Amino acid sequence: MREQGVVGATTKQIARAAGVAEGTLYIHFKDKSELFMAVLHERSPGFIQTVATLKDEAGSGTVEEKLTGVLRAALPFYRTTIPMSASYLYDPELLARHRVFLRERGGGPRRGNEMLARYLRAEQELGRVRPDADVDAIVDLLLGACLLHVLWELVSDDQPAPPDDDERYIARILATVMPLLQPDET
Repeated sequence: MREQGVVGATTKQIARAAGVAEGTLYIHFKDKSELFMAVLHERSPGFIQTVATLKDEAGSGTVEEKLTGVLRAALPFYRTTIPMSASYLYDPELLARHRVFLRERGGGPRRGNEMLARYLRAEQELGRVRPDADVDAIVDLLLGACLLHVLWELVSDDQPAPPDDDERYIARILATVMPLLQPDET
């Protein structure tokens, strides 16, 4: 799926790569969309786990440390998911089935944004984020920047950025966004 996209990869190829019979896939997964979602979840536990548990961590560490962790998890997540999911955009029928699949399971690309926004709202309630901060817009800026950064990597001739480049990128993004979050010292 990562090499050929979801549409391009056949269940026969997937089964061969997994070392199982093709019919075995259907014992565990209803269709390729369900298999795709399982692969996304398995290959991206860092991001999913990071944003899913973040609200419970409000008040611990610093907001900047927590956001750094989210962005560190988001970049590899997008590097894995964008190539695999891009093929859905070109097949209207598969995209429609995928949307139903996500809706039935309460998933989808906005879930990460929603979980991160819940965390920032919890920090607002604790007074560690400005009360007038538009957390939804800030979350879109943070995760959208990571998504776009990875998309540019994927379509350019350059190889993916080394991890130290990720750290510099994250630092730049947070240096821009943190003043929008930090409460007044007065």
